[in-house]
Amino acid sequence: MDALCCAGCGSAYPLNDRRWKCDCGHFLDIRFRPSFDREAIRKRKPTLWRYREAIPIGDDRSIVSFDEGFTPLVPLVLGRRELLLKLEQLFPTGSYKDRGASVLLGKAREMGIREIVEDSSGNAGCAVAAYAARAGISCEILVPESASPGKLAQIAMYGAKLRTVPGSREATADAALHAAETVYYASHSWNPFFLQGTKTFAYEVWEQLGFRAPQSLLIPTGNGTLLIGAYLGFRDLAECGLIPAVPRLVAVQAAECAPLLRMFREGLGEVPPIDAGETIAEGVAIARPIRGKQIVEIVRETGGRSWRSRTRMWKKPSSSLARRGCTWSRRGPSAWRRSSATGTSGTGRPSPP
Repeated sequence: MDALCCAGCGSAYPLNDRRWKCDCGHFLDIRFRPSFDREAIRKRKPTLWRYREAIPIGDDRSIVSFDEGFTPLVPLVLGRRELLLKLEQLFPTGSYKDRGASVLLGKAREMGIREIVEDSSGNAGCAVAAYAARAGISCEILVPESASPGKLAQIAMYGAKLRTVPGSREATADAALHAAETVYYASHSWNPFFLQGTKTFAYEVWEQLGFRAPQSLLIPTGNGTLLIGAYLGFRDLAECGLIPAVPRLVAVQAAECAPLLRMFREGLGEVPPIDAGETIAEGVAIARPIRGKQIVEIVRETGGRSWRSRTRMWKKPSSSLARRGCTWSRRGPSAWRRSSATGTSGTGRPSPP
């Protein structure tokens, strides 16, 4: 039966329950049985909603969309290897976070929610603000005072109430948790419906590779919303017998803020306290990822790894990408540089069907 499930205490709740965490305080995941009809998928518009039967929204009238998704998968030669780049910056608000926002705000509309709160260093706030505006849902976005002025202007442009929080990124998350005591928390890290959107990344890669899975993926990782989403999507495909196994997932962090790397290397079961340094990679500079243990477990389960990349070394990979006609976010060069240093593809060649 479809449900909201807690891995912490084992509790389960109805899928349409207006909750974003378990009564025990743990985050929730979603139990949902997807289905895939390749012929039907091929005939639909090239958006993430072409995988409609794999997304847990009951009423099509609740869908909140700008026809987003199905971003290009572009081959680039790196040394003697071919690297495939998924151009997620081509979403309406400029990042893959639109995947999660589309599904999360659609579910919020289906449940009759009229007001939400979210915290973000930039991209998630932009996505949630834009899709809340599309859905007609009142929205407040909390951001750290160090957030990019351009991102703040974009959030405000969508009509969201913008609140700047002094201190660290973690202080902003704490302020949002306090606000969420009375308002539905449309969090990209806590709310499991956001991950039901980011998992469509995996479905698209599968289809774009001729309905096959890649051997491995390198994913810049902060709160882990894309890495967890990719895992969920490929797991769906594996459980439906459409691919042999989930690909290896490699989590790449900025060296100045890499708690997941320490967890992976030291075998830790919880996110350790770290002294986070300054980095231009604000989107992945998360010192206390709420799903940190889940991320590390996924990396280990898939036979992947956790890597770090020093942002002061990003000038060369950034220039290399630009000379190939590609733009990037401040997190993108991390995976590119690790690929260049190790000779490993970001999205590897497909596994046999």
